[in-house]
Amino acid sequence: MSLNLLDSSSDHHLTRIERVLSYIHCHLDDPLSVQELAAQSCWSRWQFQRVFTAATGFTVAQYVRQLRLSRAAEMLVSTSQRQLDIALRCGFDTEISFSRSFRQMFGCPPGAYRQRGQRTGMLASINLQDAPRLPPDMRKPMLSIRVENRPAFEVFGVCSPVRGLFAESPDFVTSVPKLWNKFSACARAAQLDAEKLMLIGVLDLTHTEANQGRFPYWAGVESSIVAACNECSVLQVPAQEYAVIPHHGPLTGLQEVLEWFIRYWLPKSGYRGLNGFDLEIYDHRFRAESADSYMEYWVPITPR
Repeated sequence: MSLNLLDSSSDHHLTRIERVLSYIHCHLDDPLSVQELAAQSCWSRWQFQRVFTAATGFTVAQYVRQLRLSRAAEMLVSTSQRQLDIALRCGFDTEISFSRSFRQMFGCPPGAYRQRGQRTGMLASINLQDAPRLPPDMRKPMLSIRVENRPAFEVFGVCSPVRGLFAESPDFVTSVPKLWNKFSACARAAQLDAEKLMLIGVLDLTHTEANQGRFPYWAGVESSIVAACNECSVLQVPAQEYAVIPHHGPLTGLQEVLEWFIRYWLPKSGYRGLNGFDLEIYDHRFRAESADSYMEYWVPITPR
């Protein structure tokens, strides 16, 4: 049996995987065994686990556990339910096992997470049966969207107005690379290696509707290390909660991912988007047009 989900049988494979993902989403409060989920897919247990991991990037156990712990994190932040009740409702037999698993995923005990009161590190999920089928290369990003709370920070870089994807005459594709080239020149002048910095693109969408799709775009870094550059300015980005969309591969595919996110994922997610500061995060994994490239797009959100 071929495990290449891009071959001629991929449509059939994806339909079966989506059926399982929908079942998990609707039965997250119930006991879920690999054998039961394999039966939903009509594959053997071995075949199901192989295809599920290839299609989603998670093992079955990882996906179910992270969704349950993320639901628990949401309940800790948004309700006053007892920790034990949350643990039992999210499929854990004891508060001890819940606390241990929670700490492994979020890096702190449930009580500390509740006290902090911020959504961070949460794997977000929607029922894919409610939306058109995802193309194979978009499945992993959409299933890996997480919710993060980022404190206020400063961006030092270069800025220029651009016309975005929804403007009458978009120039985003040509204007943004020019800005990054300009920032790279500033970094070289300051004797910095831009390839070793975590680069941040900021889309100031706070007034984009009034400006008919035209908005300031910033290319820079989260550091005062380049503040001495005469070409650079500073932008204050406020504290915000974000949906973080991981993107693998060339940037040419990012537009399709964002359109699916806005049109289908966001309305079903329990969150609504905000006109704020969208972020593009580029670290050492970013390799321009490489198929192995990785970056993250951060969209400001708030619970409905």
